[in-house]
Order: sequence, then C-alpha cells, then structure tokens
Amino acid sequence: MTALLESLRTYWPVHVMLVLYTVLLAYHAWTGRRETSGLADYYVGGRGMSGVAIGLSFFATYSSTNSFVGFSGQAYAWGLPWLLLVPAIVLMSFLAWVWIAPRLRDVTASLDSLTIPDFIGFRFGSDHARLLAAVIILFASFFYMTAVFKGIGNLLEVFLGIPYRAAIGIVFVIVMVYTAVGGFISVVKTDVVQGVIMIVAAVVLSSGTVRAAGGLGAIWDLPARAGGEALFSWSGGIAFPVLLGVLFAATVKFIVEPRQLSRFYALESPRAARTGVWVSTLAFAVVYSLLVPIGLYAHHVLGGGLTDTDLVVPELLARADVFSTGAGAFLLLAMVAAAMSSLDSVLLVMASTCERDIAGLLIRHRSEESALRYTRLYVAIFAGVTALFALSPPGGIVWMTALSGSIYGACFFPAVILGLYWRKGNGTAVIASFLVGLTVLTGWNRLPFGGIVHAVFPAMTLSLATFVWVALRSAEGASEEVVATLFPGSRSTEAGERAPQ
Repeated sequence: MTALLESLRTYWPVHVMLVLYTVLLAYHAWTGRRETSGLADYYVGGRGMSGVAIGLSFFATYSSTNSFVGFSGQAYAWGLPWLLLVPAIVLMSFLAWVWIAPRLRDVTASLDSLTIPDFIGFRFGSDHARLLAAVIILFASFFYMTAVFKGIGNLLEVFLGIPYRAAIGIVFVIVMVYTAVGGFISVVKTDVVQGVIMIVAAVVLSSGTVRAAGGLGAIWDLPARAGGEALFSWSGGIAFPVLLGVLFAATVKFIVEPRQLSRFYALESPRAARTGVWVSTLAFAVVYSLLVPIGLYAHHVLGGGLTDTDLVVPELLARADVFSTGAGAFLLLAMVAAAMSSLDSVLLVMASTCERDIAGLLIRHRSEESALRYTRLYVAIFAGVTALFALSPPGGIVWMTALSGSIYGACFFPAVILGLYWRKGNGTAVIASFLVGLTVLTGWNRLPFGGIVHAVFPAMTLSLATFVWVALRSAEGASEEVVATLFPGSRSTEAGERAPQ
C-alpha cells in the first residue's frame, strides 16, 4: 500500500493519463456495442470502414509493445544489422495492401466469410481444413499475446513500481472488457486514436534517447567502445541467415496473420484500399525508422551491462536524465495503447475463430444472438488464459513474436495466397501443407545444420511445395460453383483449351 501511494505521488501524471485513457476505451466500447447489430458488425465492422481508419488500425494492430519494447531494444544486442527490419516492414506492409487487400476484400464478401478459417473452409470446400486452421490460430495467438503481456508488464513494473503480476491483471481486465463489449467497431475506433498516439510517441522516444546519447552521430562512436565492434558486424549478435529468418517471420504476418488480414475484410470499397495503403505504409516508415535504432543509442545511456533487451526501453523511461516526468507519462501511455491495440485484435480473432470455426462446426444452427453472446464469453476466457501464461513467459518478446509469425507463414501462406490467386487446390492440399509446415518448423533446429538457416524458410518452402504437389496430383477440387465465382471465365477457358482444333 505504501509503495502504491508513493507511486501515485511521484507519477501522478501517468496515473491521470491512464485513467483518462481508460475512460476513452469505455466510451468506444459503449459506441461499438450500440453500432453492433450482428456477427458481421462484431467480427468485421459490417464491411463498411474507411481506408484511413483501417490503414491506422492495420498499423496500430501490428505496432504493439512488441515493437516499442522488443523491436526497439533488440539492436542493443544485435547491432546495426537489426536496422534491416525497417525496409522489411515497409515492403511487406505495402505488398499486403497492394497484393492481398483488394482481392481478399472481394473474395471474402463473395463467400460471406468472416474469419480466415471459414475463408479456407469455403474456398477449398473442407470443414476439416477449416477446423485445423482454427486450432493453429489459437495456438499461435497464445505466443503472440504472451509477448504483448510481457512487454506491458515489464514497463509498468520498471516505470511505476507496480508488481509484474498486478500489471498483467490490470491490463487483462481493461482489454477484456472493452473488446468483449464493443467488438470490431470498438477496436478500430480505439486503434485510430492509438495509432496517432504511437506516431507521436515514436518521435518523443527517439528524440529523447538520441539527445541523451549525445546526438545522431553518437551511433558511430560505438565501435571504439569495449565490445562495440560486434554491433557493426553482420554476425556480431546473431548469425546473419538466422537474422534474416527473424526479420521475415516478424514481417510475413502482414500477409498471413488473421488479425492483420481481418482489417481488409472491413474495407468499404476498393477506393478505401487505395487510401489505406498510403496511410499504413507511411506510418510504418516513419515510426520504425525512429524506433529500431534506439537499442544502439541506448549503449551510450545505459552502458553495456543489460542482458535482457526487453528491459532497454523500460530502463530508458525510468531515467530522469533522459525523459521528464511528463514525457515519461505520455510514453508509458503510448506503450499501454500499443499493447491494447494488439491484444484487442488478437482476442477478437481468437474468440470469433473459436465460435464460428470450432463451436460453429460442432454445434450447428446456433442463433446469431447466441453466437454473439458466446463470442464475448470467449474473449474473456482467452484473455484470462493468456494472462496466466504471461506470468511465466516461455521466452523473450522478439522470440515469441517471431515464433507466432513463423507458424502463420509456414501454415497459411499457401492456403491464403494460392486460395486467392490459383483456381486449383482442395482441402487435402491445405491440410497436408499445414502438417508439413508445422513439422519442419518444429523439427528443423534438431537437424545438424538447423542453426544455419532460420526454420521459417524451409518450413514455408516445403509447405508451399506440398500444397502445389497435392493439388496437382489430386482429382478432388473445390466446388465448381465457388471456383466459377472467384475466377470468372475459368470454365470457359478450360473448355477452350480442351476443344478440338
């Protein structure tokens, strides 16, 4: 109790901002509930949202505490090569909007799809593939949410002195309530505010750290420090092929992860997609150019003694000679916003997937009102289970983030990309690609040469090859009606190819 009172006296601006932010979340939950009349509204905002809103939501959903805490601090250990994350993020975001968004929006509307598993099930005519996709999403999501919880727990503990377990509990209650109540509409409204906050916060965090380090040029003084040369070596902190794998696993999410792809479901028109690409890509370019180098500058501020890079940013925020109380309060608010913007999206994906693609397959003919009620219940359940996992996380933030991305890349790349752009394929091909991708991903590092290349590359390559091979060799195909709807002219084209000359 004494520690709490001391925290309130010392960091009262932080507590005031957090209270006001919580009130805003409650308001968005109320308006979201008022505007939700069915599952399509609760899951994908009724497919009627603007490109600006979805562009900011797409950015905010990805940019969690994993970015502000994990990605920002990783250069402290891995050095200059980690800066390759910036072009990787910008490129993959741009590709997702140009390559995936317009096609996915149209296809899912045609199929009346509300989730990635039901898109897979409808597209390939397989309830088994749909069910397995749902299970994979739940499994991968636990790792990602645990990473987010760990990041915000570390921040609140270091900066405000709130015990880690209590911090996890506070975040759990807040994010669970407003996500369950308001659904997708509430989440996107909050994401827009959170996205703007995070853009400003990136400027404040970067400028404060660089100033404390001695200016922009201070980064080039590091090689002269003890151990500094390794920070400028391609393999000083981690083997370069493995680094490339981590970068790919962290960014392939843009085109395969359900929480990111669900944003495209909600776009109101093709024009909205053309607007969203510039809003999202510009936000990523600005923010990550500022965040990713912070770990390098932190060497001048914190020294070289930290062993956990997840503590770099919390330690910077706790330093009075780096950030004033007001700046620190705002930055902590931004970190909380970053955590919420990812947790709410993942929770909604998990809950909608569980209800629509697991319970919905096992319990047929459930009313829409009942399905909506159960989806809200699943939000609470998954938030609670993940919060418990976060009390003893299995690894660091970057590792857990990369693992979840690797799972999605290895499993969903063939089904999503080829499902959108190739008329062939079936449920057997999807299931086979899932199983091969997971097997290679989990077993690669046990091979004698496994440490040379990150597991995501062979897992994704073999998963894709398996899908194509099974699809070409199998007589089974998706529904002709579905294929004709998604690939107009495919029947007539084939008929023309078979016609006698």
